[in-house]
Amino acid sequence: MLAGNKSEKEIPICVDLDETLISSDSLADSIFCAIKNNPLIIFLLPFWILKGKFYFKKRIFSFYKINAETLPYREDVLEFLKFKKNEGRKIILITASLQEVADSVANHLGIFDEAYGTSTEKNLKALNKSLFLIDKFGEFGFDYIGDSKADLAIWEKARQSVLVEPSSNVIKKAEKFNNIEKVFTSKKNYLKLIFQEIRVHQWLKNLLIFLPLLMAHKLDSIELIIKSVIAFFSFSFVASFVYVLNDLLDIDSDRKHPRKKNRPIASGNLSIKTALIIIPILFIFGMGSSLIFLSNEFTIVLLIYLLITTLYSFYLKKIYILDIFILSILYTTRLIAGAVAVDVIVSKWLLAFSVFLFLSLAILKRFTELRVMQMENRSKTSGRGYNVDDLNLISILGPTSGYLSVVIFTLYIYSPEVLKLYSVPELLWPVAIFLLLWITRIWFLANRNEMDDDPIVFAVKDKTSHLIFSIITVLIILASIL
Repeated sequence: MLAGNKSEKEIPICVDLDETLISSDSLADSIFCAIKNNPLIIFLLPFWILKGKFYFKKRIFSFYKINAETLPYREDVLEFLKFKKNEGRKIILITASLQEVADSVANHLGIFDEAYGTSTEKNLKALNKSLFLIDKFGEFGFDYIGDSKADLAIWEKARQSVLVEPSSNVIKKAEKFNNIEKVFTSKKNYLKLIFQEIRVHQWLKNLLIFLPLLMAHKLDSIELIIKSVIAFFSFSFVASFVYVLNDLLDIDSDRKHPRKKNRPIASGNLSIKTALIIIPILFIFGMGSSLIFLSNEFTIVLLIYLLITTLYSFYLKKIYILDIFILSILYTTRLIAGAVAVDVIVSKWLLAFSVFLFLSLAILKRFTELRVMQMENRSKTSGRGYNVDDLNLISILGPTSGYLSVVIFTLYIYSPEVLKLYSVPELLWPVAIFLLLWITRIWFLANRNEMDDDPIVFAVKDKTSHLIFSIITVLIILASIL
């Protein structure tokens, strides 16, 4: 059936949802959110797929319902649709996602005249979608906005085509239909996005691996330095593996967060497909370098870190109080990993110091999140066990834990270990004072809402922190060599 001689206003504009109206894939998002809600369903996924696409989508939907309010909508596409709507055009949402998802998005945006999704009768994908639109509006009786090769069958029968972030191959094939009205493109630096996603800046935390070597005064051994460098990268790759996995599982909660919503996966700038390629690469490089170049003891510590962080991502982060202790332990695990990598005994004083210091930083992380919530008039964190009423208690526990770490450091100054390693241990006293200064300052800044939600990231950017830690480094060196 041909559309005939319809006027411009009589031609509806039909738009796809996934990676067109939004910059992500709603089904892929839902799968990871469903796994987060119930990890055991990962074993059921293959059986659901065997029962057909509609059954699979329905089962996923039963475990997680898309939140239309937080989806990463493409603002340029939305503005285009609103402009056409004001011109009197009919706007239709048509997607391979479930009808329930289509209805949810349509109700939220309020610009669609009709919304069609997959149901028991039809899976609105590729040729099926094309036949549906032809049956409803006739050949060349509709304009269509899509993004991928699955949309070629629809563009072929559309009056005009609008392409969103198409690949060069898709553009080449779509040009054969001679009906392209507009192409939405954006310049993405994918290497930069990948570096942001794997949190290269967070690798600075793993510099703690070098601390046992430094404190044992064995920097004169090239062999041990090389082992520490390998341990650093091994740990960093595994940590990044966890970061990416965590971002996949936390898509929903991250999109509700004022800053985390801009992360590459949450914002849709980096696709889940890309993330699924990155994850095994990071794991292979991390565990592989450990197994090949380092001791079995280091590999065991690395596996323990991986186990704890995985449990943290699925469950432990939801349990208030326990979550901050886990974060503190994970920092301390880096010190243990650094010690076993070079076969030195890590000081019990150093371990105790790190537990309390990093507990303070973990509490600070929660404090800044709660302050943001307070400013936005929200009462409870998404996916956490805290609420704004905890702020006063947290503001006491955090600095106290930091100060306890300094007390432990001062006791360490007079330990037999220090007398063996430092010729002038008295110079370590100013180190304690500068640590007190830094801890007090970051908590003051947090209370004034001038702190990043990650204190480590803040310290990397903060010039005053650079100065304080430079002075501390000089004092430790002088205490050793004078």
